[in-house]
Amino acid sequence: MSANTSRQPTGDSDHFSGPGPAAPSADGTPGAAEGATKVIDGSGRSVHRFWSSRRIPAALAALLSAAAVGFLLYDVVAVRAGRNAMRWRRRLAEELATRPLDDVWMIVGAAVAMALGLWLFLLAVTPGLRRLLPMRRPVGIPGTEDVRAGLDRRAAALVLRDRAMQVPGVQSAQVDVGRRKVKARARAHFRDLEEVRSDLDAELGEAVTSLGLARQPALAVRVRRPKKG
Repeated sequence: MSANTSRQPTGDSDHFSGPGPAAPSADGTPGAAEGATKVIDGSGRSVHRFWSSRRIPAALAALLSAAAVGFLLYDVVAVRAGRNAMRWRRRLAEELATRPLDDVWMIVGAAVAMALGLWLFLLAVTPGLRRLLPMRRPVGIPGTEDVRAGLDRRAAALVLRDRAMQVPGVQSAQVDVGRRKVKARARAHFRDLEEVRSDLDAELGEAVTSLGLARQPALAVRVRRPKKG
């Protein structure tokens, strides 16, 4: 997620500070970790990403499965009752019995079934909700042991962009907030680029810490002059 804004033009060079950990938080939370979905917050408890309920894929899979099984069960019961099997089932059984395994339609059908199965498997084992960043759990407050909070990446980007615009010399700023890294790009129309970049590093490092995220993301800042009109 990203946010950008601007205030007017003069040269064309840039300064870049590579990815580095943001300033540590007040409770000792370290800088960005290249971990998976589980992190440890300042209270020592593990914090997991939010899991998506994925109601639409689950409902579609359940409805299609129920329809297919119900249709097949109806035909089996009809055959048991002395009626002929439906034409589609006789045709399907004949095709499966006579077509070779290297037939193009057999390969296409197997590929489609494998792709659908892989998609459902990935939905089952991945958290989803990538736009939500888990926040640190409250510490020392009775009754908050099970409280979980998350911050939308777009909202975090807007907060950081507003803080970047407060740095003297910054004409425009754009901030992209990821789960492991915050990328800030700014244009400075006066002051030395290195001074602006240093101030941005300090301002955004403090701002990232104040967001209260469970995993402290790395911070990369790039500053350049606006292009000449």
